[in-house]
Amino acid sequence: MAELVSGAVNAYHRGTAPLVRALLRTGITPNTITTVGAALIALSAVAYGYGHMHWGGGLLLASGIIDTLDGSVARMGHRATKWGAFYDSTLDRMGDGALFIGLASWMIYAHDIELRELSIIACMLGILSSLLVSYMRARAESLGMDGKVGIAQRAERILGLGLTTIVFGSNWHAIPITVVITLLTVLSLITVGQRFVHVRRQANAADVT
Repeated sequence: MAELVSGAVNAYHRGTAPLVRALLRTGITPNTITTVGAALIALSAVAYGYGHMHWGGGLLLASGIIDTLDGSVARMGHRATKWGAFYDSTLDRMGDGALFIGLASWMIYAHDIELRELSIIACMLGILSSLLVSYMRARAESLGMDGKVGIAQRAERILGLGLTTIVFGSNWHAIPITVVITLLTVLSLITVGQRFVHVRRQANAADVT
């Protein structure tokens, strides 16, 4: 499974390489690309909040694509900076929170939702778990350990929510959206547990030596 994911990621980067080179020729900075991606996910959250599910999904997927380009431009153009990494990570966290807030805002007032309470609770837990997943990795790496393990990260949230809302919109009493949000939240909580175990093992081994 890991080999398939790695192969897909490598194929994606090879496919976007011409676009990255074109962006480098324009002189655009990685931080500008990061800002555009953050603006798209903010617009996606607003669209979700007003119940425009298809627009929200399209903007979310577009933001995900943009989010991969800033890092590629930074690496290929030798423009990677500590400030850029901090800026990118901070806007990603803001985008994750805004996304779930937008969805929860719509779910509070929408008329045709079958599992309203479950949906809203899943969104709240989604915010918590997504922030924990990213924080645990950052904190582990700041202590010199690896924290990248886990079955659900940011890419899965963007793809899962984006594709679901594009395909189904708010149809079927919003049950497809609720199912995906709940599933992603559960997977994120599992990832939190996986990172706890993974980092604890590394910390214990380091303490012993």
